[in-house]
This record gives sequence, C-alpha cells and structure tokens, in this order.
Amino acid sequence: MAARHGLGRAWAGCSLQGRRLAHAGARRQLQREYDAVVIGGGHNGLVAAAYLQKSGVRTAVLERRHLLGGAAVTEEIVPGFKFSRASYLLSLLRPRISTELELQRHGLRVYTRDPYSFTPVLEDGQAWRSLLLGHDMVETQRQIAQFSSKDAQAYPKYEAFLSRLVSALDPLLDAAPVDPAAWSQGPLLQRLRALRGLQPLLRAGLALGKQLPQYYQVLTAPITRILDLWFESEPLKATLATDAVIGAMASPHTPGSGYVLLHHVMGELEGRKGAWGYVAGGMGGVSQAIAGAAAAHGADIFTEKPVARVLLGLRGEAQGVVLQDGTEVKSKLVLSNASAQLTFLQLVPPEQVPEEFLQHVAQLDTRSPVTKINVAVDRLPSFLAAPNAGAGRPLPHHQCSIHLNCEDTDLLHRAFQEASSGEPSTRPMIELCIPSALDPTLAPPGCHVVSLFTQYTPYALAGGRPWDEQEQNAYADRVFDWVEAYAPGFKASVVGRDIL
Repeated sequence: MAARHGLGRAWAGCSLQGRRLAHAGARRQLQREYDAVVIGGGHNGLVAAAYLQKSGVRTAVLERRHLLGGAAVTEEIVPGFKFSRASYLLSLLRPRISTELELQRHGLRVYTRDPYSFTPVLEDGQAWRSLLLGHDMVETQRQIAQFSSKDAQAYPKYEAFLSRLVSALDPLLDAAPVDPAAWSQGPLLQRLRALRGLQPLLRAGLALGKQLPQYYQVLTAPITRILDLWFESEPLKATLATDAVIGAMASPHTPGSGYVLLHHVMGELEGRKGAWGYVAGGMGGVSQAIAGAAAAHGADIFTEKPVARVLLGLRGEAQGVVLQDGTEVKSKLVLSNASAQLTFLQLVPPEQVPEEFLQHVAQLDTRSPVTKINVAVDRLPSFLAAPNAGAGRPLPHHQCSIHLNCEDTDLLHRAFQEASSGEPSTRPMIELCIPSALDPTLAPPGCHVVSLFTQYTPYALAGGRPWDEQEQNAYADRVFDWVEAYAPGFKASVVGRDIL
C-alpha cells in the first residue's frame, strides 16, 4: 500500500526473534526441481503456495529478503520497538482463506478496535472538539450530534445503505472473475460455462433491486457527491472521505473515489463486517501464520533466495527460475508475487513476450501518494481534544485510526492538488495509529510504536528533485509539526523514526 521512497533515519537490524520468525518453514535444502515455484514470499505468494501444496502440488517459495511477508512484515527498526513496517491494519484477508488454512491454529491473533475512528478538530489553532466513531451506534450518534443533529439521525441509515451493497458484492470476491470474451468465443459448451459464471453478478444485481442506480453511483462517483447526499457536517464527511482516498493518488472530488471507500468497508474481522484490527506481534504475524500453514502441508519456503530470471521454453512456457547466484530451479509452473512490472519487464526475457503486452505492463500506473513514517516514542501521545489520564494508560481513542488535518474535504482536496503539481502537501492528511495501545509487546514498558500513514507526497518531485534524505526529513519534520499541533509534546517524545 505504501510506496517506498527510500529510508530516512532508519536503524538497521532485526531481533533474534525476528530472524527466527523470518525463517519459519525454511527447514529443508532447496531442491533442483518442483511442480511449482513462487517468486516472492509476500502474503499473496504464501497463500498461493499453501493452497498449491495443500492440493498436492510440490511447491517452493523463494523470497529475496531475510524475512517473509513483503509488505506484511514486523521489523525491529529501533531496538526494542517492533513495527508493522508497511501495511499496518488487518481487515481484507478473506475469511474463507483464514478458515481453510486454519490461520488461528498457526498463530494468527488479532486485536479488534472499538471505537475505531478518532478525529480531533483544529479550530482557531486549538483542538478542543473531536469526533469518535465506534460500533456503539447510540454513542456514535451522540458524537456526531456535536456537529449536526441531522447527520446523527442520518448516520444509521447510511451505514445500512453501505451494508446492503457490501452484502450483495461480498460473494463476488470469492468467485472467479467474469470473462466477457468467453461468452462469444469457443465451443458452445465453453460459452454456456462462461454464462454460468455470471450467476454471482446477477444475484448481486437482484439483491440491490430498485436501488441499483444509487449503488452504481457509489462505485463510479466522487465520494463528495455521495457524502453530500447524506451529511452536512464537514468533520464527519472528511473523516469518512479518508477511506475513499487513503493510499490512492485521488482527491475526494475524483470520480471513482466512492469505490475506494467501499473497498475499505468490505472487510471482515472475527465475524464483524467492516472491522479493522491490529495483528498480535505486528503484521508479520499474518505472514508467519500463512507460511506456517504452507509449511505444515509440506511447502519448502526459503529466504535470501533472490530470483534473477524466469526460464521459458521454446513456446514461451515457464520451465523454472534462475537465482542470482546462478542456481537453476526447474518447475512446471511459475507464480510471481512480485509486481507485474518487475515480473514481465525484468525477470522474463522480453523477446519471448508480445511487444503489445509489454507496452501495457509498462503503462500500468502504480504510483502511490503515501509516505509512511514509523515512529518510536517514549510516552503516549496526549491530544488536546482528549488529554491523557494518569499513569499514561491508553484511553479508548488511542486504539483508533486517528485522523489529523481532516476537518473538511476541501483540506484533503488542496493537499491532493499540491502533490499533483509535484510538491508535498503543506498540510498533509495523516492517519495516526498506535498499535501498542492494544498490544504492549511491541514496545518497552511505557513506550509506544506510532504509525503515520501520510499523504499526499508526489512520486516524482517538481523540477526533477530527488527524494533524498534531506527531502524526506524535511517532509517528516512537517508531519511532526502537524502532529504536535494536535498533541503537544509529541516531538519531544520521539526516540527514532523510519521514513518510507
């Protein structure tokens, strides 16, 4: 989710525990031949390996780094502080995968959050008011009523509206994608099978009934158009709009941003729709549980095995991979957990791939507007809108996604516009999370780990300036200044930081 612009002030190294976990499943010697080889040990690659091995396909995973997980990793960047370095919350892992791979049996534990959203409101340089959203609808309505009694009444109806759309679309996420070309091509039997594949889509349409046009608008319109139909108070609209732009180079006014919000409410955690939570031990716990499931079925999993290229036969069929040290590993099937660009533009011989296809891959835009800053602090942040209690004990709002600079949607739009012109936002949107508020094993006693998921930062700076350490630290300092405005004393509490 986060683009890696490089490291700012980073501390190298992993704990002994981290290194032990990094090699979970890497028990055996690498064989020279497998039925399937998976390039990359990110969570998607590990899921693929687990299912393949479970179905009897002899599978190996080859990860280039010293630890598994890709973006879902736990790393001890600052001694004693364990960070979910890239991804930082769990929700969108399909329940079916968790059940079928028995991830709880393999160690996956999750801390659910309630309440889940906290927005302090900065007014005239002070942040005395705040908006706290949770699963208790009565309390949530009371919070919203501070800003608009009309919105407080509308909110349960809005939640029910989205819930109906999620329920209709949810089965599609576990169904094979529809292939329109197959309806008109090939033998009759193949076309009939393709039409049967439409059934989940048709059922979704029937479930939405006469409200289908309104739901179609959610999938295609700017999120501001949707939220303006329901609400009038800007702090509520801006808080909800963050889910429509987070991780995306999009403004709340961008068409299609409504779908991004829908995407973020389509998850499920321990049976609760739309819930997000912290993984015990950090996000690496997800990857370790999946790796444990794959290894339990017999998959071979290796770290520090970077792949240099894919071996192709005369007809372009995959025949294995070559590692950077020259080792050849033969296989009947090669799956890549690397990006499409890395896979087809660097690992696959270009002369064996259609030129038009390579052009399409090269044109894929995966640029992110996000700079993520992982911060080690020696005390809990204290927000002006909700000051800390005695003894530094976490309060309910500390477990939330804390939205800063989210007083209104125009603020988000202006931040987007600045990045579109090649300059980092002067008032960036900040999602601040403190997973150690629920999981004290992540930091030394009294200390905490803080995740700052911030945007917008342009992937390429204006004038061709490099994203060097000076630029990164200048931006991180700006982010810290804004956190300080909402929670005085934050900057003095910082022990170390890591900028991605």
